[in-house]
Amino acid sequence: MRTTYNFRKYSFIAAFLLAFAFATSVAIAQLENRIQKLGDIEFRAISELSGLARSRRYDDVLWMHNDSGDQPRLFAVDGNGRVIIPAFLSNLYHGEQTESGKQPWPGLIIETAVNIDWEDIAVDEDFIYIADMGNNGNARRDLGVYIVAEPNPRARQHARPFKFVPVRYPEQSAFPPEPPARWHFDSEAVFVFNGSLYFLTKHRGMAINELAGGTNLYRLDSMDSEEMNVLTPVDALADAFFLTAAELSPDSMQLAAVGYTELWLFTDPMDSDGWLSGYTRRLPLDINFTGLIESLTWLDDETLLIGNEDEELFTVDVTDLPLHDGVSRVDEGLREFREYMLRRR
Repeated sequence: MRTTYNFRKYSFIAAFLLAFAFATSVAIAQLENRIQKLGDIEFRAISELSGLARSRRYDDVLWMHNDSGDQPRLFAVDGNGRVIIPAFLSNLYHGEQTESGKQPWPGLIIETAVNIDWEDIAVDEDFIYIADMGNNGNARRDLGVYIVAEPNPRARQHARPFKFVPVRYPEQSAFPPEPPARWHFDSEAVFVFNGSLYFLTKHRGMAINELAGGTNLYRLDSMDSEEMNVLTPVDALADAFFLTAAELSPDSMQLAAVGYTELWLFTDPMDSDGWLSGYTRRLPLDINFTGLIESLTWLDDETLLIGNEDEELFTVDVTDLPLHDGVSRVDEGLREFREYMLRRR
């Protein structure tokens, strides 16, 4: 039975459901009302949402960042959907509403960092992990993760990484891989489990425009800032298509991973980290409704918040999702994605 929310207890969820000054939630019937649109992020500087994580240290805080090409910065957003600006800077910067004599809030600047292709973030009780792991062309040799001691967004304008951890894939020796090797060295999904960072890959065939199914799961076993840290292969799933975000549930029992055309839910693998080989559920997404989903975080153990690159946010009820039937939807997903992109031109 679906648990009824106590909104006093889950104030953060209540705020998201009632705030953002959004219109009435829109439900999509074919997904049994599981997915509801909350609305659009109204702060213009958040222009291509790529990473999303709910803080564990600070109440009522979501961290967000843009995709490649933006400044090295994070945006903190509160439960009312408004960017958080430190009070001592409120006379200099404005949020969603333009104010005379003020500049738009530039976000929390991560000093000494560069946003080459930030694709996802993860948090634990102490740190924010910014994954600069986007690698569409499979040619990068400077992949890695910025580790930032999580700052108080209501008191800081700048932060400096604790360190940058360079990363490489053990199977890659050419940049990009030479045929017949496949382009499997792009990651847009990172999560924390048992104190370690994990990455899920997004696949192509042998060229940047040759999309392909499948994902590989890797673990980061060392965090040396002076030497290359080689990822450890852990697991794989052939049926996934273009995964773009992942996060472990608050109770650490479920791993959610999302792509453009489907959402996956993996149950605790029992004394193992082979998440992709355990109890697996899958929810098809209507790309025409949800768009290009690029980010994901948990609001509680039954509810996800997902966001697309057009700055739209949706909640997803993940209770009793249908079991994965073992039938691949990769070809169908490829077709849906191509048709969607043609319509956007």
